[in-house]
Amino acid sequence: MPSGVMGVALAGLNAAQAGLLTTGHNLANVNTPGFSRQATIQEGKAASYTGGGFMGTGVNVVDVKRIYADHLQAQAFSLQSQAAQYASYDTEISRLNNVVSDPDLNVNSAVNGFFASIQDLSTSPSDTAARQAVLSSAQTMAARFRTFDAHIEDIRSGITAQMQSSIATINGLSKQVADLNNSIVQALATGHSPNDLLDKRDQVINDMNKEIQVTAVPQKEGNVNLFLANGQSIVIGGNAEQLAMASNDLDAQQKSIGLKTGVGVRAFRDDEIIGGTLGGIVAFRDQVLDSTQNAIGRLALAVGAQVNAQLALGQDRTGAPGTALYTLAPPKALSAGHNVGTAVLGVSVVDYSALTTSDYRVNYDGTNYLVTRNSDNTQTSYASLPQTLDGMTISIGSGAAAAGDAFLVRPARKGAAGLTALPLNVNQIATAAPIRTASASANTGDAQITAGSVTATGANLTQPVSITFTGPGTYSVSGTGTGNPVGLAYTSGGTISYNGWSMSISGNPKSGDVFTIGPNTAGTGDNRNALMLATLAQSAALDGGTYANAYASILSSVGSKAQEIAAASKSQDGILTQAQQAIASVSGVNIDEEAANLMRYQQAYQAASKVISIADQMFQSILQASH
Repeated sequence: MPSGVMGVALAGLNAAQAGLLTTGHNLANVNTPGFSRQATIQEGKAASYTGGGFMGTGVNVVDVKRIYADHLQAQAFSLQSQAAQYASYDTEISRLNNVVSDPDLNVNSAVNGFFASIQDLSTSPSDTAARQAVLSSAQTMAARFRTFDAHIEDIRSGITAQMQSSIATINGLSKQVADLNNSIVQALATGHSPNDLLDKRDQVINDMNKEIQVTAVPQKEGNVNLFLANGQSIVIGGNAEQLAMASNDLDAQQKSIGLKTGVGVRAFRDDEIIGGTLGGIVAFRDQVLDSTQNAIGRLALAVGAQVNAQLALGQDRTGAPGTALYTLAPPKALSAGHNVGTAVLGVSVVDYSALTTSDYRVNYDGTNYLVTRNSDNTQTSYASLPQTLDGMTISIGSGAAAAGDAFLVRPARKGAAGLTALPLNVNQIATAAPIRTASASANTGDAQITAGSVTATGANLTQPVSITFTGPGTYSVSGTGTGNPVGLAYTSGGTISYNGWSMSISGNPKSGDVFTIGPNTAGTGDNRNALMLATLAQSAALDGGTYANAYASILSSVGSKAQEIAAASKSQDGILTQAQQAIASVSGVNIDEEAANLMRYQQAYQAASKVISIADQMFQSILQASH
């Protein structure tokens, strides 16, 4: 009997000790990330039959259970991935928003400063100091565009570095999951759950979701297989795949993410990178950074091209035709890495005001060219090239395309980076118009001719032209390039255009009245082209608005998106916190509860010890009685 009592007491002592160890383990890990509280599972030993009935033989500790909710953890993995994506997106777009809103980088102020100097020059076109101010402000404006673009490139370089770092982290974590899979399968072969290993694996998977979204699929043998959002496996059992940086097929300078294979890296599409830090920075780059750089590039091209075009219509202080003030970056046309044809795409801009902020894909299927505007996926099919759309002409510059060939067209990406003010001297600023109109002194009518304006350049622009009235309602034209028409109907104030110029005559001419248009041979004080230059600042230059409107649109687009992402990130953090709290309510260590367990197991331990003491006393009494 004492030995039976001793056995029961020892079993109780062991059970209490197991409870104390488990409770102590819980308390020790109260601040361990991902730790799930554990509980001992006890069951009574089989009773022993005696003449007086079945007598209990004590207790067994059959397992130590992890208190865990699979569905809550799976939800938390997904929410963690989304929260990390918004957080990284928010960080990057905040950096960009700081750039576009920085007063020291404000492109609009530099553009306004340039046109203000043009306005000043228009009031005194012969003033050398005013001319020098125009050249200086032209340099300042171009430099501001280039600096702005350089900051965007810094952000882009930072993103590339982050991608590389994140990939290295993912590769390390996936290897950990594979190794833990092996250890867990071996441990499960004992028939018991390796709780701490399972917690560790869950924590590693959670850390992976901070980098990129992965879906965990449990297997019956205890493994967990991990898959990316595009269905690509990253961990299968004890084997881990490795991610790597890859060059984009359409742009070797643009980095993508892919899977290492035996022959290289198989790149994923950017829209397949979802969740985590990687998903956030790739989405930011593709959705905001690229379009912002294109938009600021388009603005630089529009300002530079339209200023150059107006200067070309003017005449400088030496009497020479106006010359360009800015050099412009040409559009980029890139061939896909997989192309088998020899075609090199040619792209030229025919209307800078019609350019969009989008890039374009050109795909050739062997018969037709499909041009896709990336910003809205608008597609246009052409049976041949060249074709003109959105202000640019796309052609085959050389070679021949083969079926399956693809190209990437970036009309404005390098516009800001490539804007440079040419080193003109003060005399080369074309403030004057190259033509001058006049009324013959012998005219007898009261008709007046306007100063005229130049609309196009050409060999006959400054050739003398005479308008001779053959009656009060008809006139004839004579001069090189005019065709010398006769008997044209006269309308007072109507536009008369030849050789690239336009003017009007108003009033009541008499028969024999003559008006002339010829070269401006004394135009040092002429400000007509300077006035036309100044009006560009308020013209409908882009999307029906001014340059200021275009820059405000960039500010608004980035700013509103930054606010949207910040709000979404905050909301997602709140949802994640709720999910984590739900897990903690099930799996978290409650210090008060564990303290109560400590007292309970301590009392059980003491009680079992007391039973052992009593059993020992009984045994000693029996020994003494036998003597």
